[in-house]
Amino acid sequence: MKSFRFLALLLTLVTANAASLSAQVKASLVAADQSIQAGKPFTVALRLQHDPHWHTYWINPGTGLATEIAWTLPEGFKAGDIQWPVPKVLRDPTGTVIGNGYENDLLLPVTITPPDDLKSGTVFTLKARADWLMCEDVCIPGGEELELTLPVYAEEPAVNGELGQRINAVVAELPDMPDEWTATASRADKTITLYVQPHQIDHTPGNLHFFADDDLVGYDLPQTVTANADDSFTLTLQVSAYGPEDATRLVGLLKSDNGWMPDGSLPALRIDVPFTAPTEVAAAGTTTTDAAPPATLGLGTLALALLGGLILNLMPCVFPVLGIKILGFVNQSGSDKRKIVLHGVMFTLGVLVSFWALAGVLLALRAGGAQLGWGFQLQSPGFVFGMAVFFLIFGLNLSGLFEVGLSATGAGATLQTRDGYTGSFFTGLLATLVATPCSAPFLATALPAALALPTASALVVFTFIALGLSAPYLLLSLFPQAIKVLPRPGAWMETFKQFMAFPLYATTGWLLWVLAAQTAGQETALRNILFGLVLVAMAAWIYGRMGQAHGKPGKQRAGVLLALILAAGGTWFGWPKSAEAAQAAAAASNAVVWEKWSPEAVAKAQAEGRTIYVDFTARWCFTCQTNKAAVFASDEVLNEFAERNILALKADWTSKDPQITAELAKWNRSAVPFNLLYRAGEPTPIILPEILTPGIVLDALRQ
Repeated sequence: MKSFRFLALLLTLVTANAASLSAQVKASLVAADQSIQAGKPFTVALRLQHDPHWHTYWINPGTGLATEIAWTLPEGFKAGDIQWPVPKVLRDPTGTVIGNGYENDLLLPVTITPPDDLKSGTVFTLKARADWLMCEDVCIPGGEELELTLPVYAEEPAVNGELGQRINAVVAELPDMPDEWTATASRADKTITLYVQPHQIDHTPGNLHFFADDDLVGYDLPQTVTANADDSFTLTLQVSAYGPEDATRLVGLLKSDNGWMPDGSLPALRIDVPFTAPTEVAAAGTTTTDAAPPATLGLGTLALALLGGLILNLMPCVFPVLGIKILGFVNQSGSDKRKIVLHGVMFTLGVLVSFWALAGVLLALRAGGAQLGWGFQLQSPGFVFGMAVFFLIFGLNLSGLFEVGLSATGAGATLQTRDGYTGSFFTGLLATLVATPCSAPFLATALPAALALPTASALVVFTFIALGLSAPYLLLSLFPQAIKVLPRPGAWMETFKQFMAFPLYATTGWLLWVLAAQTAGQETALRNILFGLVLVAMAAWIYGRMGQAHGKPGKQRAGVLLALILAAGGTWFGWPKSAEAAQAAAAASNAVVWEKWSPEAVAKAQAEGRTIYVDFTARWCFTCQTNKAAVFASDEVLNEFAERNILALKADWTSKDPQITAELAKWNRSAVPFNLLYRAGEPTPIILPEILTPGIVLDALRQ
């Protein structure tokens, strides 16, 4: 999840020449004391000096990337984790929350423990690689190799001037949970209630805000603070979309603008408490605002499920059948109202059974998912592409490009004419998939949403969708005269149907975004996927124009055959290949096969006397993709690469990679595109321009 957030931020990066970028954050290592003692832990801090309006990020950044330190220490030395000071809520110029982090002059303390056998008078050098993401209007990954040399003395070390005092002050103000305060927490669905109570302390903290160490609490979601009569506080927090369902603890910082102690010290409490039942939290003395009432939340969800089922009845191939079905009930039972009602009940039972069957399939899928990982189906590019084809086809259906369901509706009507309550039951049983085929896309979209629900909740939601779908039939069986007040079928239904196509198109777009990430590194995969979907759409259009029930039989058969060929061809053309198959196919042709860049790969190829082409690139870099499309679409360039056996190495900077960042810094660069050409036998590469053409690359090869 953090990798996706990092990608979203990097989309804002400019691809200008890195030489024109100055250092917006200056980094250094500083010590709290002027010397160290054998075996006695000491404090070193990473100092980040931000230019005005620039910021870096906390351990849970929100939309950014947390600062990291990788230590290289002398033998026997050990480094602890970063001791994070209290962050601030970061906002863009419009006031929108964008994350949690720091500005100005920042100190990030780390405790270093030396071995016990250090000799007085010796000197040791601590080395560290620091990496961060610095942002203003744009975001730039930053990083630097840092060193700090300290002597060893037997006597107590002196504080390292003003910087040492600042470091000690930061350590003293680190979040803690003193005896004067206690905290408890409970969780109800998507709401977390945090209760904080004082003990023998006369202090009222102000402007409270909770920072979660993990993704459980939405960093950009509102927080409600309630001051209780007993001087305690209740915070209502919202679980983020990425919040784990099985979280058992609330971990983070609770910040107060005026501290948590009477003298204004302790800016944040360290919260690390298990979730207890809401009744246990209430027993601690909170008011009724402790948690959002589960019944209210449940009723809202069930109301939406019921409404969703009702909406299915508004589909053009469903709505006109309402009256026909209830008239069928009346015909079967004569004028006996009791029998009419029983037919309606049996029909409703059939709908319920069909939805419970769907729920059973859902639970079976989820049982497999629990073993393979949540969302395991979406880990398969083939499955994702198949779903994209499915949603596109049904979206085009709703847009009126072609019609489906006429024969299925007829089959449902045939079942409905069966005598007795059995006929009503089976009509309801098959209503979801046979007599109401227009609703199929909406039922399909309900499945992924229900995957996120607990088992009992999923069953209840499916039940209420079924009740929504069957409610009109049941009500009409109770009040058959109400058929007269139903709105007449008309043009409004077609407009509604076409409007409902757009959620399916949006789902298709989301699936394409998933595929784009899954096929990264396969140069033509996404292009083939997009063109494959175009062929599928053309198949739907031809089926609607030629293969439907109107026209000559020969034309219909030709339309159906052509539509099937195009649909199969588009599916085959766009079907994502595995990374291994894609590379094998590229190797069998004249295409360039990209291998992963590393300094070792460059050194090995140089030792073999090969020519090397290195492309420092990223998926969010538009210029990078334009360069590759222009250069490697040239047969002349491809032939040159093949004849010279040129090794093509890709340094993919789409996600954070400290090694690539360091290599770019070596060439005084901090942005992509950046391309190097190592000619055989020459240790120094040719630096190519940022904007490439086939001619530029060929000229460099032939120099």
